[in-house]
Amino acid sequence: MSTGSIDRRGALKLALSAAAGAVAMPFVSRTGLAAEPIKLGSLLDGSGALGLEGKRMIETTEYAVDLLNKAGGLLGRPIQLIAYDTQSSMQLYTQYAQQLALKDKVDVIQGGITSASREAIRPIFGRSRTLYFYNTQYEGGVCDRNVFCTGSTPAQTVNHIVDYALKHWGKKAYIIAADYNYGHITASWMTKFMKDGGGSVLGTDFFPLDVTNFSSAISRIQQAQPDLVLSALVGANHSGFYRQWDAAGMKSKIPVGSSVFGLGDELTTMDPSTTNGIVTCYGWYNNLDTPATKAFVSGMQAKFGADVTDLSELDTATYDGIMLWAEAVKKAGSIERDKVIAALEGGLSIESPTGKVTMDGATHHTIRNTYLAEPENRTWKILATFPDSFPADTAGACDLLKNPRTNKQFTPDLKG
Repeated sequence: MSTGSIDRRGALKLALSAAAGAVAMPFVSRTGLAAEPIKLGSLLDGSGALGLEGKRMIETTEYAVDLLNKAGGLLGRPIQLIAYDTQSSMQLYTQYAQQLALKDKVDVIQGGITSASREAIRPIFGRSRTLYFYNTQYEGGVCDRNVFCTGSTPAQTVNHIVDYALKHWGKKAYIIAADYNYGHITASWMTKFMKDGGGSVLGTDFFPLDVTNFSSAISRIQQAQPDLVLSALVGANHSGFYRQWDAAGMKSKIPVGSSVFGLGDELTTMDPSTTNGIVTCYGWYNNLDTPATKAFVSGMQAKFGADVTDLSELDTATYDGIMLWAEAVKKAGSIERDKVIAALEGGLSIESPTGKVTMDGATHHTIRNTYLAEPENRTWKILATFPDSFPADTAGACDLLKNPRTNKQFTPDLKG
């Protein structure tokens, strides 16, 4: 996901008591001296426009670090979590990225929610040679040896939404999306998938994250008379579209497929009449009937309370990023960046709440299960499962094993 620049007053460094407590545990080496901690940096939005999504990702980070420390840490050393609330502000992202890399001198960064935040901090970590994991479902295309992306991409998710829409709803779409790189690039993928499937796009509207009134957009959609709406709207303000769409009586007339809906607390805070039937596709849903999903949900609830009912792919991708890094450190026997990268590029896999997750060495993206689902009375109804989904969008342009010096983000070619 992505966002524009949103400044917030002040800067709040999170006091992550659970993780700090874990770090304070006496890891003792054979010499009798406490082992030097391995430093894991976290940059996530605990407040601001993306705070809704960021809160659970922050909790998942604490949870994963706590699990690793309770299991003995890594290489006989504890993991020290150093986390900052970036408050949905690009200024704070760059400020804290430099703090983590240059002053705190962390060994790895896990963080960034939006693609705008990722692109603001990615060059900083490249220059400082600080390994970076971006753990968010996003628009795909990042090709950078220093970066590993664990969230699903359009070829793993959006294409399935479009395929379902073309099969069940019709051939004419209207796209609404957030006005920044995630929204623009995802809208391009939606357009490409529609055209590849024999459909067309009647119009595309982009909205800054602070927009809350969608009445004019709804009027334009009504005038265009599409068969379906494809949404790449992001954040708490944009959630208002779905309520306004329902209130305008459009819910029963034109179906909606979304690349972002439900990654926050929409199912718990919105009326089922508003949410039912909105088709989505992600790498994980919180009611998958698997032991791994049940263990993750129960573990998070045991640590943070029974009200943790709105977990999403953002959270399991965060978990995956930390655990893939941890497995790579074990395999490499080192926290040295190049050795950890080599371990990750060797086809490393973990068992995740979503199932088996494998890091693809050529793209630095994950091969993972994805699922098509729609809300049904505040729970997710799984419509289809796509095992071992490959990040074909990024793989079409990125091969870091052959071209390790590549450092750019590729976008879809709409000429074909």
